[in-house]
Amino acid sequence: MLDANGDRELSAEEISKAPEALKALDLNKDGQLTIDELFPGGSPVFGRTGGMGPNRQEQKLSEKFDADKNGYLDPAERQLALKAIQSGGRPGGPPGRRPRGGQAQGGTPGPKVSPKDVKVFPKAGLYDPTVLRTVFIEFDTETWEDEMAKFKDTDVEMPATVTVDGTKYPMVGVKFRGQSSFGHVPSGSKRSLNLSMDFIDRDQRLYGYKTINLLNCNGDASFLSSILYSHLAADYLPVPKANMMKVVINGESWGVYSNVQQFNKDFLKEFYSTTTGARWKVPGSPQADGGLRFLGEDIAPYRQRFEIKSKDKDKSWKALINLCKVLNETPAKDLPEAIEPILNVDGVLRFLAIDVAVVNSDGYWTRASDYSIYLNPDGVFHILPHDMNEAFRGGGRPGGGLPGGPPPQFDAPGGGRGSDFPPPHPIEEAIDKNRDGELGPDEIKNITRALTALDRNKNGQIDPEELRPQFESGPTGGGFGRPGRRGGFGRPGGGGGHGDATLDPLVGLDSERMPLRSKLLAVPQYRARYLQLLRTIAEKSLSHKNLSPVIAHYRELIAAEVKNDTRKTSSDDAFTNATAPLKENEAPPSGNLNDFIEQRRSFLLKHGEIKK
Repeated sequence: MLDANGDRELSAEEISKAPEALKALDLNKDGQLTIDELFPGGSPVFGRTGGMGPNRQEQKLSEKFDADKNGYLDPAERQLALKAIQSGGRPGGPPGRRPRGGQAQGGTPGPKVSPKDVKVFPKAGLYDPTVLRTVFIEFDTETWEDEMAKFKDTDVEMPATVTVDGTKYPMVGVKFRGQSSFGHVPSGSKRSLNLSMDFIDRDQRLYGYKTINLLNCNGDASFLSSILYSHLAADYLPVPKANMMKVVINGESWGVYSNVQQFNKDFLKEFYSTTTGARWKVPGSPQADGGLRFLGEDIAPYRQRFEIKSKDKDKSWKALINLCKVLNETPAKDLPEAIEPILNVDGVLRFLAIDVAVVNSDGYWTRASDYSIYLNPDGVFHILPHDMNEAFRGGGRPGGGLPGGPPPQFDAPGGGRGSDFPPPHPIEEAIDKNRDGELGPDEIKNITRALTALDRNKNGQIDPEELRPQFESGPTGGGFGRPGRRGGFGRPGGGGGHGDATLDPLVGLDSERMPLRSKLLAVPQYRARYLQLLRTIAEKSLSHKNLSPVIAHYRELIAAEVKNDTRKTSSDDAFTNATAPLKENEAPPSGNLNDFIEQRRSFLLKHGEIKK
């Protein structure tokens, strides 16, 4: 839009041309811009059609530049495609930019590793927790990282040969994945990867799986948030499996990644014995509005909030809209009869209880997003965990590891925003002066002056840091033991409210944007069941007996690799502290995973409603 050259900064020339650029967005030619017209898809990100919202259009380059029609772009074809990338190709964090978060550190080249140097586990499953498998990725260029970053928001996958347990898998498609785990990590440091085993050969699988998600654990010094969440939740719900995997790229170690199962047809077949039905991902929503509010009968606003992962059918969307309508508009006394034929309510209550019990700061209780929806062939919806990497954090901020200070606090100005809603983006703050959600002719006319005011360092341009919201920091201190904020919310699209061991399990009961909590838990029998589940989770699952052996196992399994991991975004000491074992008297060290488990369990079991 405004960022014509796609460098994620606004130069003086780009700022001067802003009024004309904005006028082009006035689709209905009424002389003013709504925020939806300004930020299609609801995301305040410059230079990307559809922003970061769901169902955004990737820049389509593969078919156009695949001159030999072999299904992928070779080095020469990729160079032509790179030249064609306009504002849709985002280069990500500039080289050397330090990610936010106190423990972040830049990456350096890792040790050389070859397949003959590692153990092989040909008989172990892909998510076997007892093994640390190594995946070798060989690209056809040494500039793979720069190319992949530029192709991040396109349909281009980098072809690679993948070797696992001595077996070579040719023509695997590789892309960077994630939003904050990509954009907040500089080039040269570890970014999350997505491997498409079936990129060219549609039948190619790695131990039965066609998609491999390798997460960089950004902000998680323990590397274990997803693994612990999956381990705990597996007793209650279908949940993505997770373990650790070592990655070697072009012969160089890139350290350990969390290997987390994809929510796709493989997942459905494994847990539901079918590959049919509709699937949605609810990604991090900049407006914190993916919680299944009823938004009317038109499909369009739902497309802005929910990313359909199965075949895009109006029938599926209409079923989702009906679920929202029934959930939001049915009186509490009538809700069980109306909702149970179309929603697996007990599964939802399990999901909500786990989400709060482990204080998932990417969870539904705070962001109303970052979960999965499945509509089975019988017309029943299931709600499932998706993003599990900000659980068991104890209030640490993203990038801060364990422990950490409290999250940013803010009081949102005007505009009808409550204390549980994200603050306005700096651009919205600067140009929508009367907070009416629109840009009138005068506001468009004065856009240049408004944008210039964001140039805090007075260097004549607006850089990415100046495009981010500014928060007033709360008092500093330990991340554990601080009262959780009811309905708190942090920076938009980047991490939500970061509760701690004292997060109220009845958070969000009056929130319109979280009807799975506010509407379902208004039904007495559902509330009782939810509290009963929390008690069971606290007693049996959120315990040292269940979780401490898992922490100890992975600490031993990956400690040496973490120490040698030169691309990680946290320190060796942070990992050592976060995974420290129980003392001889069974007391946990202060401010680590075991400490969080004990504090959270104790708080839940002492909670007045749960005790009943």
